[in-house]
Amino acid sequence: MVKRPKLCPPCSGWVSDLPEPTSPPTVPASLWDNNPNHMDGNYLEISRPSSLARTLMLGFAPILAVCLFLSFQILWPDRDEPYVYQSFLLGALGFSLSFCALFFLLKSNICPPRDLPIRFNRVRQRIYAYNFNYRWWNPFERWTVAPVAYDWSQVRAERWSKRGVLPNGGIIFKWGVVLSIVEPGTNKVIDRFPLSTMDADEFAWAYICTYMQNGPKALPPPGIPRNHNDVPWYNIALRLAPKVQWPADMDRESRTAP
Repeated sequence: MVKRPKLCPPCSGWVSDLPEPTSPPTVPASLWDNNPNHMDGNYLEISRPSSLARTLMLGFAPILAVCLFLSFQILWPDRDEPYVYQSFLLGALGFSLSFCALFFLLKSNICPPRDLPIRFNRVRQRIYAYNFNYRWWNPFERWTVAPVAYDWSQVRAERWSKRGVLPNGGIIFKWGVVLSIVEPGTNKVIDRFPLSTMDADEFAWAYICTYMQNGPKALPPPGIPRNHNDVPWYNIALRLAPKVQWPADMDRESRTAP
């Protein structure tokens, strides 16, 4: 029997629907090597790093800066030089491409917050997600933090998988789990945001459901909690990125009982 997605619309690259929030997990509960940011009787907070290679990518900035400088030099060729107009057009094209690439690289590595945590409040049966809205193809628009809150009963989880081709002809696979928010009593999706990418995936969803259904005693003791605003000194991109700062009312509500 062919599996069909339950939600309308399904997520991009849909593979399967995971158990609903009140259903027993079908895989072991585990975050693998990732410790939760916090876990007690009121709420669980897990980390969603926006990118693990931000500082590595930022290392290309000096190269793009040199390209920008060289292109600027070509913009003003000697009038006695042959093909002066061709040189000007080549310099203008190189300058534009280098400027856009440098601007995008800096913005995409520095503007996203240091972490994009999600909180699951067991007592209130609510989920709070620290989301970041952006469109990678338009670095000139304003990218913003957009925290959201929903009832736990509205949450659904979908597993996805995608395949891409690298410039050298190699193939890369990506997979993950996305959380979809549905209108109460329907399967119509009104919001959607990632839970994990190429990480614990459905095991992380099982971990969250186990916590929300049975509390922290049903899970192995967590390791040392992580503060998402404490980043290594050598991670330049994360140190330049804004700290996580929940809205005061949402921060209080997400951490406490009614």
